[in-house]
Amino acid sequence: MSLLSQSTVSNKISLSGVGIHTGKRVNLNILPSSPNSGIIFKRVDLKNNNIVIPNFENVSEATLCTTISNQYGVKVSTIEHLMAAFLGLGIDNAVVELDSQEVPILDGSAKNFVKILKETGLKNSDVPIKLIKINNSVEIEEGKKFISIDKSNTTLEIEFEINYENQLINNQKNKINVFEDKLEDVFNSRTFCLYEDIEKLKKIGLGKGGSLNNAIVVKDNKILNEEGLRNKNEFVNHKILDCMGDLYLVGYRLIGSLKCRQGGHSLTNRLLRKLFSDHRNYSLLEIKGKNLPHSLINNRQNLKSIA
Repeated sequence: MSLLSQSTVSNKISLSGVGIHTGKRVNLNILPSSPNSGIIFKRVDLKNNNIVIPNFENVSEATLCTTISNQYGVKVSTIEHLMAAFLGLGIDNAVVELDSQEVPILDGSAKNFVKILKETGLKNSDVPIKLIKINNSVEIEEGKKFISIDKSNTTLEIEFEINYENQLINNQKNKINVFEDKLEDVFNSRTFCLYEDIEKLKKIGLGKGGSLNNAIVVKDNKILNEEGLRNKNEFVNHKILDCMGDLYLVGYRLIGSLKCRQGGHSLTNRLLRKLFSDHRNYSLLEIKGKNLPHSLINNRQNLKSIA
C-alpha cells in the first residue's frame, strides 16, 4: 500500500452519545467510501435531501460549534471534533450517518473518535491523495482577534494563542505540526466553558447536553471536574483541535502555516472564504511521486501522517 494513497475506514463503525447543544441522543455510523468521494454526512432520520457536505462554503452557523447545511436547510452541527480526527488520522473518504442533527460530543474531545477509528483500522486505495498548497498569505485582524495562513514547505502548522481574564486559563499558546507531531494531547483536549457562562448558553438554546462528563467547567480559579486537566495546555489545545476540524472543510489536507489569536470557528471560516476567493492564493496538487513539492521529495519519511 502506498503512503501517498487515499484511505477510508476498513469497516463500519457505530457509536452513540448526546449532542452537547441539542441535548438529544444520537446514533452515528461511519462507513467506508470510495476514493475521491470525500467526507459525506447523511441524516438517516430524514428520507429526502439528507446529504450534507462538510465544506467551508456550507457553514451556516459558527457560534460555539460548526454547523453545515445543504440547500434544503438540512443541518449537521458540532462536526469539528470528528473532522479533526479524520484529518489527523489521514482519512480522506467516509460516509457519516446520524439520526439527529448534532454529532455526539462524547467526552468533549476527539479522544473516543480517534480510539475507535484506530481500532477499526484504515483501508488504503491506489488513488493518489490531493493537497491544497497555500501560495499567498491571507489574514484577518479585528481588534484582539487575528488569524492568518501562509505558505509552508511540507506540512500544516497551527499556532494558536488564547488570553482569558480568568486567571486559571489566562494566556496559553501552543504550536503543532499536524502531519509530523504526536497529536495525543490535542485529540484528548476537551471543550471548556466558564461557570458563569452556563446560564447564558442555555438562554440562547445551547449547551442543553453539557455536563462535567463532556466539558471542562472553570469557576473562578478552580476546575470543577474531579480529574482536573488532561494536559497543561488543554485549553489552547482544544482550540487547536477545533481549528483542525474547521480547516478540513476545504475538502483536502492543507500545506500551510496558520497563526491564530483569540479566534474560533467563525474567524477560521471567514479566513477560508477569503483564501478561496482568489484562485491565485492556493494550488490543488495530486500527490504522485514526480509531482511532489520539492521539499516533500526530500522528506518522504514525513508523509506517513498525511497519506
